[in-house]
Amino acid sequence: MGKTAVLAVFDIGKTNKKLLLLDEEYRIVYEESRQFSEIHDEDGDACEDIAALGAWIKDRLATVSTRSEFHVVGVNFSAYGASFVHIDCEGEVVTPLYNYLKPYPLALQRRFYEQYGGEAQVSRQTASPVLGSLNSGMQLYRLKHEQPQTYRRIRFSLHLPQYLAYVISGQACSDMTSIGCHTQLWDFQRNAYHAWVTAEGITKTLAPITPADAVVSLPWNDRRFIVGPGLHDSSAALIPYLLGDPEPFVLLSTGTWCISLNPFNTIPLTARELEADCLCYLNYQGTPVKASRLFAGYEHEEQVKRLAHHYGVSVEHYRCINYSADIVRAVTTPEDAFQTLEDIPGEIIFKYRELHAYPSYAEAYHRLILDTVRCQTISTRLVMHNSETRRIFVDGGFSKNSVFMHALASALPDVEVYGASVPQATAIGAALAIHAQWNPRQLPAGLISLQHYAVAHDLSL
Repeated sequence: MGKTAVLAVFDIGKTNKKLLLLDEEYRIVYEESRQFSEIHDEDGDACEDIAALGAWIKDRLATVSTRSEFHVVGVNFSAYGASFVHIDCEGEVVTPLYNYLKPYPLALQRRFYEQYGGEAQVSRQTASPVLGSLNSGMQLYRLKHEQPQTYRRIRFSLHLPQYLAYVISGQACSDMTSIGCHTQLWDFQRNAYHAWVTAEGITKTLAPITPADAVVSLPWNDRRFIVGPGLHDSSAALIPYLLGDPEPFVLLSTGTWCISLNPFNTIPLTARELEADCLCYLNYQGTPVKASRLFAGYEHEEQVKRLAHHYGVSVEHYRCINYSADIVRAVTTPEDAFQTLEDIPGEIIFKYRELHAYPSYAEAYHRLILDTVRCQTISTRLVMHNSETRRIFVDGGFSKNSVFMHALASALPDVEVYGASVPQATAIGAALAIHAQWNPRQLPAGLISLQHYAVAHDLSL
């Protein structure tokens, strides 16, 4: 038998680092995962061990390239955003990869916004709420003003996906999906870097912007080998849906954050939407994608631990709970009027509820999901406002949760709600972005599996 032509994709999350090999039908034919211990920056804050990560990528790519059953034709990368790797003229890393949760100095933040028009104006222009270090452009501003000697050593500041590509290709580039990821670098109104980036001289440390399908061709074991430029993971996960379905939709990507992405809403963000934690991404074609975020996955993880302790069951017991209309009726309260016009989701209030009010785990869990879906409905409707979109695809952990899916469908009776599944959507999206550069076949059909959820009960009290 001949070797199977495959593309290697490194999908780098905060916790799990994955290597996947995809064949020309986008089937995953090999997968491995690795976790790394964090190190600490000069302030003692935890951060990614970028040296260990880069060494692992080189080692694993070299190893799979020697496997007798595969012909590795290239590689692409997806990784979490809001993270810069700064390199000097020799390609050496200049600083730690600072954690995007690192506290931002309030005095410096105040100075920045006073100088460049105020929080509301900058946020509106850059489609980015004020998020401190999560606005990766603010990391550059901080580095310039707090560590000027270090800053002067920088040749390029590369977002993490592009740095990983640089590790293999040796060519520095910037990518729109990373630039357009709540960085406060990009002026969505002018479709260019924001004026503050030019005023601070930061553009000289930003590598040239490269299209998402632009690859570098390298000699590799006496053959052509391509390296993609890398993508921000949320934008990569959207690609299979954009290519697979021409009708307007919202993608609700559920994980630690539940992110509602509407590629079909081009209306600029309002001050109210920014206040409600809405933002805009740029997709792999450079088009804005309106998004809202809810910390629902994290809250769910915390509350199922609480339920497990109270009811004396395992933390994973919620996986055994199926949707029950009778239980929904038993735990429903007058506040479950999901057809609300509130603009801001607010807190998921279950953490304040007294568990003794629920005789069984199943009742308490249904109540947790109803509280979660109440906030999720408001969050998702924010990106559907003034849009013709009437379909929601839910992927990630909650898409397999029957209680959540039935509750969401009932909370949104005017919308078609689908549980969606694309195995390893982020990795597949990274491969699809450079499809024409490595894959001689047509795009395969059936990448997305859908399950429709009908309205099961009335939550519009």
